[in-house]
Amino acid sequence: MQNNSEKREKVKVAIKNLVVAFTFVIMIFIIGSILFGKQISMAIKLVKNISIKQSDEIETEPIQLIQNKLASYPKYGEKYGTLEIADLNVNLNLYYGDTLSILRNGVGHTAGSYFPGEGGSIICMAHNTEGFLKELSKIKKGANITIQTEYGKFVYEVYDTKIVNQENLDAVPLQKEKEILMLYTCYPTNTFGHAKQRFITYSKLVECDIF
Repeated sequence: MQNNSEKREKVKVAIKNLVVAFTFVIMIFIIGSILFGKQISMAIKLVKNISIKQSDEIETEPIQLIQNKLASYPKYGEKYGTLEIADLNVNLNLYYGDTLSILRNGVGHTAGSYFPGEGGSIICMAHNTEGFLKELSKIKKGANITIQTEYGKFVYEVYDTKIVNQENLDAVPLQKEKEILMLYTCYPTNTFGHAKQRFITYSKLVECDIF
């Protein structure tokens, strides 16, 4: 009987030791998670941020160079380049601003939209008359629109065109995800007086030569 009692006591002690050891392991795990969990998470985020920054630096290097060149932006109403559409025999002065007086001289660049090379929406317009963009509606997909400035040459390729009502502002969205040139004029070109529609070309940047 005494031997059996001793055996039971040994079993109880062994079980207690196992419970204590198990509890100790759990406590170590919890403390480690509290102490190092944030550091691990921060390390993972850091790795992700580094990879994102590296890719962003590659993609945005031209943009940063442009912004250095554009330390002094053109004044409102000032000519800062030319816009050429070789397929339509168009070569016009490009101005910052889009008032009626500006549009008498050439292409107006809507204030608030991005400049060539900055990586966002570039919104430009001109009259639909002779000497301006009368033939714009004849442009074909794949045609090039070239903007020449003092800081660089930018070539855009037309990938889409639309005819929209003048109230449809969603047709010329302002965004910074990718560089898109949106050039438009009143439509149709044979309209007398005020035209209620706009013909819009959408072009993506395909060549960037920074001076």
